[in-house]
Amino acid sequence: MTTSNSTPTFKSERFPAYSKKGMVATSQPLAALIGRDILAKGGNAIDAAIATAAALTVCEPTANGIGGDANVIVWFEGKLYGLNASGRAPQSISTEKLKASGHTSMPQFGVLPITVPGVPKAWADLNERFGRLSLSECLEPAATLAEDGYSVNANLAYFWNRANDIYQERFSGDSFTGWFDMFAPNGKAPQAGQHWSHPPMATTLREIGQTNAASFYHGRLATTMVDFLHAHGGYLSLDDLANYQNTWVDPISIHYKGVDVFELPPNGQGIVALQALGMMADEDHTFNDERSIHRQIEAMKLSFADAMTWVTDPDHMKIAIDDFLDSHYVNRRKREITETALEYTSGLPSKAGTVYLCSADADGNMVSYI
Repeated sequence: MTTSNSTPTFKSERFPAYSKKGMVATSQPLAALIGRDILAKGGNAIDAAIATAAALTVCEPTANGIGGDANVIVWFEGKLYGLNASGRAPQSISTEKLKASGHTSMPQFGVLPITVPGVPKAWADLNERFGRLSLSECLEPAATLAEDGYSVNANLAYFWNRANDIYQERFSGDSFTGWFDMFAPNGKAPQAGQHWSHPPMATTLREIGQTNAASFYHGRLATTMVDFLHAHGGYLSLDDLANYQNTWVDPISIHYKGVDVFELPPNGQGIVALQALGMMADEDHTFNDERSIHRQIEAMKLSFADAMTWVTDPDHMKIAIDDFLDSHYVNRRKREITETALEYTSGLPSKAGTVYLCSADADGNMVSYI
């Protein structure tokens, strides 16, 4: 609406964006622009997602990296696909070995908790199955960004410096030296407005692209990583990397207020969102209504309590996935919600630091990528 002097004013509401030829959305404008440019170059939504994801490892390193995992849902030519690219633990590690070395729980940092990275293989698998451009073409913009650099924004600088402060206090030893050399040279993380570049990362991205990720799993990059990890007591081996395969899965869903909502099945957390939606399916929600927000938060807490107890590698889950979404169980959990915020323990169904991006192209193909 407009005021009497024709100055535009807007209510506090969300405005949708529209496009005929495609769209990319993510947390970092530089990464979104790279995805958009890939669409303009003739790539499809999958190519754009790969390029955007690679760029995010450069311009949002506080929340993701090349050595991480990925969960991807793809809508391609009228069919839905799911890709679980979360790497498994090394074959040689065991609870007994960790206890024998003095650990009572799995360490959060260092070489011991490292699993096989799924991200580079995800890029290669998505590119091979759906892409129009080569993987090298998709990764080159991210490599150029790492090589030429960019200005660090205030939000990124805050989390980067926060991480560095924590790591400086907690971490010592040769296994952490490489991180400080790369991300906090001279003991300082980049400040807001500072120009940041990372030429070694550009080299790695180009090598992944030029070899369709082969170097990362059974080539020069694999050998470099494993040699370093073994020198510092890590368990990840060349066989772990060479034998790694991502898993194509069928997404799971729940019907919510007239639409079907899809997520990847465990071992990821998509089932948390579906279970919470099931609890809220028959409730009316008002934006900024305190009671409505409270009940949504409580539903998520209940769902996370279940997931933290039961969700693991799907080959070893003790509860069937469908049982988590069974309407009787979901409603039973919902009845635990009161007007007071609570801490929840898991239920028992009947026995019978991430980034996000999405992309779409002119042909209607779409990607949802974590």
